[in-house]
Amino acid sequence: MTLATPVLNTARLRLRPFTEADADSLFALHSSAYVMRYWDSPPWTERARADRFIAMCRTMAEEGTGARVAIDRAVDGAFVGWCGLTGWDPDYRSASLGYALDEAMWGQGYATEAAHAVLRWAFDTLDLNRVQAEADTRNAASGRVLEKVGFVREGTLREDCIVNGDVSDSWVFGLLRREWQPSAVPAPVG
Repeated sequence: MTLATPVLNTARLRLRPFTEADADSLFALHSSAYVMRYWDSPPWTERARADRFIAMCRTMAEEGTGARVAIDRAVDGAFVGWCGLTGWDPDYRSASLGYALDEAMWGQGYATEAAHAVLRWAFDTLDLNRVQAEADTRNAASGRVLEKVGFVREGTLREDCIVNGDVSDSWVFGLLRREWQPSAVPAPVG
């Protein structure tokens, strides 16, 4: 079953399918040790990883297992990062939310705005009942983003990740359809 990758527009953002032209920006994002410090894998060291990521986005859509979108700033088309759903299960009506933003775009409300748009699409179009997300317990900013869009912290996965010998815990967040408030997006910052 194919899952069409959506094009979504918000007040300040355009979320769209990835293209090959995104590879350099995607590599810059995922090769930053600072941006990826709370990620569940080490920063990329090879530009080819970006090409494989873009190809995997297409494969996920073709196989119907998820959808990842590139995030651009509407005013100037600047690459902000990406947001998406993985592990989509139409029988259980569930999926997992993930996102990564360029450091220059942090603190401006873009992650919250993009996550809200993807969640609206997930609940309205995919008829999901539950969306799950995980965040490293040291990443308070990501936890705040998830809570702003309605997620509830449900627990902690102890020693969930080991990246380059660094052991970390992860918070598990859940958002249920009955808790989802599509009109409750926070006002944009800036």
